Amino acid sequence: MRTVLLMSVITSTTMNSCILLVQLDESFNQRAKADLIEIGYTPVIVSDAHQALLEVKKQQPAMIVIDRHRSKKAGLTLCRQLRKVQNRVLIIMVLDQESVEERVACLEAGADDYILTAYHTENLLRLVHFYLTTSETVTERLQFDNLILNLNNRQLFINEIAIDLTMKEFELLKYLMSHPKEILTRDKILENVWGYDFQGESNVIEVYIRYLRLKIEIKNQKRLIHTVRGVGYVLREG
Repeated sequence: MRTVLLMSVITSTTMNSCILLVQLDESFNQRAKADLIEIGYTPVIVSDAHQALLEVKKQQPAMIVIDRHRSKKAGLTLCRQLRKVQNRVLIIMVLDQESVEERVACLEAGADDYILTAYHTENLLRLVHFYLTTSETVTERLQFDNLILNLNNRQLFINEIAIDLTMKEFELLKYLMSHPKEILTRDKILENVWGYDFQGESNVIEVYIRYLRLKIEIKNQKRLIHTVRGVGYVLREG
């Protein structure tokens, strides 16, 4: 089985332009607000979880950015509460450190992705573009076995069931599907998915492989991502 690149025509999608900024410090708020307005979004700033829940019902935001580092438990609690009332809304957590434990805690609470406390325009706008830009008229897809990965809206389909992916899950699966049956070393994966300047912990790959497997192997699907002990991973059948 080889990976097949498919192309088809789709219609563009319009999303709510509201982005909710929750419990973030003033500096972050003001810089993020200016950047978001510049690219056509409407930032709404709230200072506590109660107000955030009210604004979610009122605004139906496209994305919610939540401070995790100033009040760790409160940020995760709010994330879980939002998942109960808005299962599909995009949630981005702001972390003070890029550790595996922090990433796992956020993912398990229901967050889609994270950025770090030190504000850099390109980091936030990269996530906004990745998750909210769906105006392409031509879509490219990678296919391997029963997996179809839409490269424009970053959505995975397994036997016509849509599976949402975080940005890093998408980038990791795209890399695997672009190199089917090829054993990819951990160094190659870190270099191509996380980049040359990655400063986090090396076992980050295992974390994302685990989450990908949980999503891919739903309903007793066969294993497609295999561990090559001491080397890396390979996408193959059986």
